[in-house]
Amino acid sequence: MLIDSQAYGGPLVDQLLTGKALEAARQKCPELPALVVDDWTISDLEMIAVGAFSPLRGFMGQADYESVVHRKRLSSGLPWTIPVTLAVEANVADRAQLNEDWALTDETGAPWAVLTLRERYRVDRGIESEAVYGTRELQHPGVARVMRLGEWRLSGPIGLLRRPAPLDYGAHLIDPKESRRRFSDRGWRTVVGFQTRNPVHRAHEYIQKCAMEMVDGLFLQPLVGRTKDDDIPMPVRMRCYEALLESYYPADRVILGVLPAAMRYAGPREAIFHAIVRKNYGCTHFIVGRDHAGVGNYYGSFDAHRIFEQFDPGELGITPLFFDHTFYCGRCDNMTSSKTCPHPPENRLILSGTQIRTMLRNGDPIPREFSRPEVAEILRQSVREADA
Repeated sequence: MLIDSQAYGGPLVDQLLTGKALEAARQKCPELPALVVDDWTISDLEMIAVGAFSPLRGFMGQADYESVVHRKRLSSGLPWTIPVTLAVEANVADRAQLNEDWALTDETGAPWAVLTLRERYRVDRGIESEAVYGTRELQHPGVARVMRLGEWRLSGPIGLLRRPAPLDYGAHLIDPKESRRRFSDRGWRTVVGFQTRNPVHRAHEYIQKCAMEMVDGLFLQPLVGRTKDDDIPMPVRMRCYEALLESYYPADRVILGVLPAAMRYAGPREAIFHAIVRKNYGCTHFIVGRDHAGVGNYYGSFDAHRIFEQFDPGELGITPLFFDHTFYCGRCDNMTSSKTCPHPPENRLILSGTQIRTMLRNGDPIPREFSRPEVAEILRQSVREADA
């Protein structure tokens, strides 16, 4: 499979307002009914506007929403697994008039986008939670968010007025249009995307480099939008990625970008969603590891692999590369996986996140077989600063 000039489902969407359209929208916003939205929604607005969520041009209408929840497809039949909607309370829905423009603002009243309202509809949040996240338990962060929001949805196309400041990742903010240009400039015909919200350890490095043997380039694209509060902070993660790439990867075969999207923790459904998004960025292949986008014990280790079987080959326009659980084996004296290592568990170095945090706080050395020393030192320093 080679890089396709088309995005997922057609041309790359561009809902960024510029020039006269931007100026007109800015002048109009103070007169429009306003809706305050959170940073998660602002992230969705940005992803829609730059084309990362192509073919969506705005928030889903009822037909698309119900089809995604129940069939894992848009109403057109195109595979899609995660609802992208704008939730509101009943009192907001009651005063929303179809075909009118709304200003979407933050808590300070600053406008971020204009929504042209096409539909308003009510949803069953429990059914959505069960279908998308596989549970109704409020301990699941995705379910907790759905149940926290109103049960009404507003839909329609959006126009983005401005974008969030990129802060600590500005140099790596690469939109789909730009990533496609960079791949082309490097002569890459095949590109593998890698999704992460954690620092890259040796197990991740191993599967990335296995994939790099098959393609022209690697697009390492950590998610930098909203994640769980106990995830490692984004600035720390970015320093880890930069240190790792500087010392252990060929510079001409890797591009570090960021994905300013929110993390849904939807497990297998999010694996499909992440693959579609990387298709829009121009990737031809996508790495799917064990328990992709998982949280707690809500999903089986390889549910994110099996969900791809529900779609015909080629429907997604991107080739998934499935990897088993990887680790360092003392007997093999190498990074390996359950597919290739014949030795029992006692020979395998597998550390949990809790163990790593304890070792960092205690100043204990992190085994080189688990993490590159440069990455371990960045993490150790961040723990010292947090505890200070």
